[in-house]
Amino acid sequence: MLSSARNRVVLFLILTYALSSIFYVQIASSGKMKMLPVLGLMWCPGVAALITRLVTQRNLRGIGWGWGKTRWQVLGYLLPPLMALVVYGIVWLTGIGGVSGEGLVATFSGQIGRKIPLPAILGLLATVGLLQGAFFALGEELGWRGLLVPELATMTSFTKTALISGAAWSVYHYPLILTSDYTSGAPRWYVLIVFTWMVIASSFVFAWLRLKSGSVWTAVILHASHNLFIQEIFDPLTLDRGITKYVTTEFGIGLTIAYSVAAWICWTKRGELSRIVDRSDPVAYPDPI
Repeated sequence: MLSSARNRVVLFLILTYALSSIFYVQIASSGKMKMLPVLGLMWCPGVAALITRLVTQRNLRGIGWGWGKTRWQVLGYLLPPLMALVVYGIVWLTGIGGVSGEGLVATFSGQIGRKIPLPAILGLLATVGLLQGAFFALGEELGWRGLLVPELATMTSFTKTALISGAAWSVYHYPLILTSDYTSGAPRWYVLIVFTWMVIASSFVFAWLRLKSGSVWTAVILHASHNLFIQEIFDPLTLDRGITKYVTTEFGIGLTIAYSVAAWICWTKRGELSRIVDRSDPVAYPDPI
């Protein structure tokens, strides 16, 4: 029987990692995070989720296709830059890392073929750049928050839902950290530990927003905003002074602490989440502990 939530979760995870292995090999062979293999990899959870829904339900319901209330999408967009402003602001002010827009201007201007002022670059990235990022993020979020989180939420508490989905999401990234340039330059053991902590902490935020809003688009926007502001804006603006890599980027302790604070806030508000019932496997969402 593939109709139960537990079996859907198992099938989804098997398909996700099996499909991803194709792109892990491609990325590992070059050691680089090239666009096309990364795009393919990021869509593996989404394809796995769609296949799982079609095989087990004969439809694509339960993903969270509705837009929901716009305030949750706005929060998803604003949260990463607000956290980054605090983390990177402290880094710049304390001298842990320097700040310069020259590298970002040179890179962006080289791609365009003409010199573009920094404010214009930031404006383009924060708008048009988000759309490209959302297309990439949609692939992952159809899986992690479109299928995995809602299915887990029918079986267990919010805390376990966030922890399990966060652990699965972390493992999905490990081959990239171990075999490619998806790292900060800090020791691998440090990168793995801090990145895992950051992903699991952020999973509390992703899961809470997905369940609160009822929309997968909230998670898509949050994911796209995180990738955009951290990877494309704040990291390029920051000059490495040795210790910098231990604090900044997705692999630094700064953003990890910021997401941990946000995770704690979401955890304290777990009682606000609606009860979720899986109609094909009617188990009421348990008390949020």
